[in-house]
Amino acid sequence: MSIWKRIAEQISSVTGEAFNPQEPKHVGGGCINTAVKLSDGQSTFFVKLNRAELLDMFEAESEGLAALAASQSIRVPIPVCSGVAEGQAYFVMEAIPMGHGGSKSMELAGRQLAEMHRVRENRYGWQRDNTIGSTPQANTWTDDWVDFWRQHRLGFQLELAVRNGYGRSIQTLGEHLLDRFPVLIDHAPQPSLLHGDLWGGNLAYDESGGPVIYDPAVYYGDREADLAMTELFGGFGQAFYAAYREAWPIDPGYGVRKSLYNLYHILNHANMFGGGYLGQATGLMERLLAEV
Repeated sequence: MSIWKRIAEQISSVTGEAFNPQEPKHVGGGCINTAVKLSDGQSTFFVKLNRAELLDMFEAESEGLAALAASQSIRVPIPVCSGVAEGQAYFVMEAIPMGHGGSKSMELAGRQLAEMHRVRENRYGWQRDNTIGSTPQANTWTDDWVDFWRQHRLGFQLELAVRNGYGRSIQTLGEHLLDRFPVLIDHAPQPSLLHGDLWGGNLAYDESGGPVIYDPAVYYGDREADLAMTELFGGFGQAFYAAYREAWPIDPGYGVRKSLYNLYHILNHANMFGGGYLGQATGLMERLLAEV
């Protein structure tokens, strides 16, 4: 039996409706998973595939999407099912027909993200570990935000950089930076529900112009960590930021904290891809240390 037949049977079982798909259509754009669309002419699903041992990654993503959907704020693809078939892990979710968004769509995205961030917890972290890109991301519940970021975010990426052979200089800079965390993270944020990987490639707009976010790395943390990443690779446009700030103003000192939060993602890119990201991370650490 083909993998598509097995996946179709699982979709039918979960949805309660017969699903007999046509030939899968491959979808480009990702560098971690293989992605296809399955359709029977009436219903369409988006399917991710990877190695069987990576099923846990898909299950964590499914739980993350479910948590974001439960916030009833910004739209996400609804998870359907996941499993292993014919030696491959798969994750099936709603296939949302995409369109285009203008300034009104960006304003709506800003307001809805602020609404999502108002979903709170009492601690930082999440119910399970997940991944940031293809890198493991630990989400152990922690009472103190500085400790969480020091241990489970930046500290982990610095240790990974050393294991990857990037030299003592980045480790020395990192140790100095970790020592100065209480000065750099100079506010006490409420633990907000975060997307966790909110760069421009993970925001799109549906056919009505409504914002859609996907590919999350969910946890509860400082909402500024999400906002910071929106600015990392080009930004979401002024309409987005103005609408967010109108819905929920940003605390003073965000400019410095933004750089610290984005260092996590730059180091992650250096650990995954190497190249110029390492120099970018080193320069950012030097600038942050100059702030203190």
